[in-house]
Amino acid sequence: MDFDTIWCWLIPLLVGLICGIIGYYWGKGKREVIDTTSELDALKDKNAQLQKDLEACTKKLESTRNTAEKSPADKGKGAVSSLAAEASVFPFDADAAKVAFGKRVKQDDLKIVEGIGPKIEGLFHTFEIKTWEALSEVSVAKCQEVLDSGGERYRIHDPSSWPMQAKMAYEGKWKDLVKWQDEHKAGKF
Repeated sequence: MDFDTIWCWLIPLLVGLICGIIGYYWGKGKREVIDTTSELDALKDKNAQLQKDLEACTKKLESTRNTAEKSPADKGKGAVSSLAAEASVFPFDADAAKVAFGKRVKQDDLKIVEGIGPKIEGLFHTFEIKTWEALSEVSVAKCQEVLDSGGERYRIHDPSSWPMQAKMAYEGKWKDLVKWQDEHKAGKF
Protein backbone atom coordinates (compact mmCIF):
# COMPACT_ATOMS: atom_id res chain seq x y z
CA MET A 1 0.00 0.00 0.00
CA ASP A 2 1.34 3.32 -0.78
CA PHE A 3 1.41 6.33 1.53
CA ASP A 4 -1.19 8.36 -0.43
CA THR A 5 -3.76 5.56 -0.23
CA ILE A 6 -3.52 5.40 3.58
CA TRP A 7 -4.59 9.04 3.88
CA CYS A 8 -7.61 8.35 1.65
CA TRP A 9 -8.75 5.82 4.26
CA LEU A 10 -7.50 7.49 7.40
CA ILE A 11 -9.02 10.99 6.91
CA PRO A 12 -12.67 9.81 6.40
CA LEU A 13 -12.24 7.38 9.29
CA LEU A 14 -11.02 10.14 11.66
CA VAL A 15 -13.74 12.58 10.50
CA GLY A 16 -16.40 9.92 11.07
CA LEU A 17 -15.02 9.08 14.51
CA ILE A 18 -14.91 12.75 15.55
CA CYS A 19 -18.45 13.36 14.23
CA GLY A 20 -19.69 10.30 16.09
CA ILE A 21 -18.18 11.48 19.38
CA ILE A 22 -19.53 15.01 18.94
CA GLY A 23 -22.99 13.65 18.00
CA TYR A 24 -23.03 11.35 21.02
CA TYR A 25 -22.29 14.14 23.51
CA TRP A 26 -24.56 16.59 21.77
CA GLY A 27 -27.47 14.11 21.87
CA LYS A 28 -26.73 13.18 25.44
CA GLY A 29 -26.85 16.82 26.49
CA LYS A 30 -30.22 17.44 24.82
CA ARG A 31 -31.86 14.23 26.01
CA GLU A 32 -34.69 14.81 28.44
CA VAL A 33 -35.09 12.05 30.95
CA ILE A 34 -38.73 11.28 31.65
CA ASP A 35 -39.42 9.53 34.92
CA THR A 36 -42.70 7.83 34.12
CA THR A 37 -42.76 5.71 37.24
CA SER A 38 -42.89 8.67 39.61
CA GLU A 39 -45.50 10.39 37.45
CA LEU A 40 -47.57 7.20 37.34
CA ASP A 41 -47.26 6.79 41.12
CA ALA A 42 -48.37 10.39 41.62
CA LEU A 43 -51.40 9.82 39.40
CA LYS A 44 -52.26 6.61 41.25
CA ASP A 45 -52.07 8.47 44.57
CA LYS A 46 -54.29 11.24 43.22
CA ASN A 47 -56.73 8.63 41.91
CA ALA A 48 -56.85 6.91 45.30
CA GLN A 49 -57.46 10.25 47.05
CA LEU A 50 -60.22 11.16 44.61
CA GLN A 51 -61.83 7.76 45.10
CA LYS A 52 -61.81 8.37 48.88
CA ASP A 53 -63.35 11.81 48.32
CA LEU A 54 -66.04 10.28 46.12
CA GLU A 55 -66.82 7.64 48.74
CA ALA A 56 -66.99 10.31 51.45
CA CYS A 57 -69.37 12.38 49.33
CA THR A 58 -71.52 9.32 48.64
CA LYS A 59 -71.68 8.48 52.36
CA LYS A 60 -72.55 12.08 53.18
CA LEU A 61 -75.28 12.03 50.55
CA GLU A 62 -76.70 8.78 51.92
CA SER A 63 -76.63 10.06 55.50
CA THR A 64 -78.37 13.26 54.39
CA ARG A 65 -81.05 11.21 52.67
CA ASN A 66 -81.47 8.99 55.74
CA THR A 67 -81.95 11.95 58.07
CA ALA A 68 -84.36 13.56 55.63
CA GLU A 69 -86.59 10.48 55.54
CA LYS A 70 -89.67 10.62 57.68
CA SER A 71 -90.75 8.03 60.20
CA PRO A 72 -93.27 5.42 58.94
CA ALA A 73 -96.13 7.16 60.79
CA ASP A 74 -95.36 10.52 59.13
CA LYS A 75 -94.93 9.21 55.59
CA GLY A 76 -98.58 9.62 54.63
CA LYS A 77 -98.94 13.12 56.05
CA GLY A 78 -97.59 16.03 54.14
CA ALA A 79 -95.75 13.97 51.53
CA VAL A 80 -97.07 16.12 48.73
CA SER A 81 -96.18 19.38 50.49
CA SER A 82 -92.65 18.19 51.29
CA LEU A 83 -92.13 17.20 47.65
CA ALA A 84 -93.35 20.61 46.53
CA ALA A 85 -91.01 22.28 49.03
CA GLU A 86 -88.06 20.21 47.79
CA ALA A 87 -88.81 21.10 44.16
CA SER A 88 -88.75 24.80 44.95
CA VAL A 89 -85.48 24.55 46.89
CA PHE A 90 -83.40 24.14 43.72
CA PRO A 91 -84.97 26.06 40.86
CA PHE A 92 -83.25 25.62 37.49
CA ASP A 93 -81.22 28.66 36.44
CA ALA A 94 -80.54 28.31 32.72
CA ASP A 95 -78.44 31.48 32.62
CA ALA A 96 -76.06 30.30 35.36
CA ALA A 97 -75.71 26.95 33.61
CA LYS A 98 -74.95 28.69 30.31
CA VAL A 99 -72.31 30.87 31.93
CA ALA A 100 -70.60 27.87 33.56
CA PHE A 101 -70.69 25.54 30.54
CA GLY A 102 -70.44 28.14 27.80
CA LYS A 103 -73.47 26.64 26.06
CA ARG A 104 -77.20 26.43 26.51
CA VAL A 105 -78.24 23.72 28.96
CA LYS A 106 -81.74 22.23 29.02
CA GLN A 107 -83.27 21.33 32.36
CA ASP A 108 -82.83 17.66 33.28
CA ASP A 109 -80.57 16.96 30.28
CA LEU A 110 -78.71 13.87 31.52
CA LYS A 111 -76.05 14.37 28.83
CA ILE A 112 -74.59 17.20 30.93
CA VAL A 113 -73.17 14.44 33.16
CA GLU A 114 -69.64 13.47 32.07
CA GLY A 115 -69.83 10.04 30.45
CA ILE A 116 -73.51 10.07 29.47
CA GLY A 117 -74.32 10.49 25.80
CA PRO A 118 -77.59 10.33 23.88
CA LYS A 119 -77.80 6.52 23.82
CA ILE A 120 -77.04 6.11 27.52
CA GLU A 121 -79.55 8.87 28.28
CA GLY A 122 -82.10 6.81 26.34
CA LEU A 123 -81.30 3.76 28.47
CA PHE A 124 -81.92 5.78 31.64
CA HIS A 125 -85.21 7.05 30.23
CA THR A 126 -86.39 3.46 29.68
CA PHE A 127 -85.79 2.91 33.42
CA GLU A 128 -87.88 6.04 34.17
CA ILE A 129 -84.79 7.99 35.24
CA LYS A 130 -85.42 11.21 33.35
CA THR A 131 -84.28 14.00 35.67
CA TRP A 132 -81.10 15.07 37.44
CA GLU A 133 -82.87 14.57 40.74
CA ALA A 134 -83.87 11.01 39.84
CA LEU A 135 -80.35 10.17 38.68
CA SER A 136 -78.84 11.69 41.83
CA GLU A 137 -80.98 9.37 43.95
CA VAL A 138 -80.07 6.08 42.25
CA SER A 139 -77.22 3.91 43.39
CA VAL A 140 -74.13 3.23 41.32
CA ALA A 141 -75.28 -0.40 41.14
CA LYS A 142 -78.56 0.73 39.54
CA CYS A 143 -76.60 2.86 37.04
CA GLN A 144 -74.53 -0.21 36.18
CA GLU A 145 -77.74 -2.23 35.75
CA VAL A 146 -79.01 0.39 33.29
CA LEU A 147 -75.73 0.19 31.36
CA ASP A 148 -75.79 -3.61 31.36
CA SER A 149 -79.28 -3.53 29.84
CA GLY A 150 -77.77 -1.85 26.78
CA GLY A 151 -75.48 -4.74 25.98
CA GLU A 152 -71.78 -5.46 25.90
CA ARG A 153 -70.62 -2.17 24.40
CA TYR A 154 -71.85 -0.16 27.39
CA ARG A 155 -69.87 -2.17 29.96
CA ILE A 156 -66.76 -0.01 29.44
CA HIS A 157 -68.42 3.01 31.06
CA ASP A 158 -67.86 3.81 34.73
CA PRO A 159 -71.01 5.27 36.32
CA SER A 160 -69.51 5.70 39.80
CA SER A 161 -69.65 9.52 39.65
CA TRP A 162 -72.90 9.97 37.72
CA PRO A 163 -75.25 10.31 40.73
CA MET A 164 -72.89 12.85 42.30
CA GLN A 165 -72.66 14.88 39.07
CA ALA A 166 -76.43 14.74 38.65
CA LYS A 167 -76.85 16.02 42.21
CA MET A 168 -74.58 18.99 41.46
CA ALA A 169 -76.66 19.74 38.35
CA TYR A 170 -79.94 19.35 40.24
CA GLU A 171 -78.74 21.66 43.01
CA GLY A 172 -77.49 24.22 40.48
CA LYS A 173 -73.85 23.93 41.50
CA TRP A 174 -72.67 24.61 37.95
CA LYS A 175 -69.20 25.93 38.74
CA ASP A 176 -68.47 22.92 40.96
CA LEU A 177 -69.71 20.54 38.27
CA VAL A 178 -67.60 22.16 35.54
CA LYS A 179 -64.55 22.16 37.81
CA TRP A 180 -65.04 18.48 38.68
CA GLN A 181 -65.48 17.56 35.01
CA ASP A 182 -62.35 19.50 34.02
CA GLU A 183 -60.32 17.58 36.61
CA HIS A 184 -61.77 14.21 35.54
CA LYS A 185 -61.78 14.10 31.77
CA ALA A 186 -64.15 11.46 30.38
CA GLY A 187 -64.90 10.37 33.90
CA LYS A 188 -61.38 9.17 34.39
CA PHE A 189 -59.03 10.40 37.08
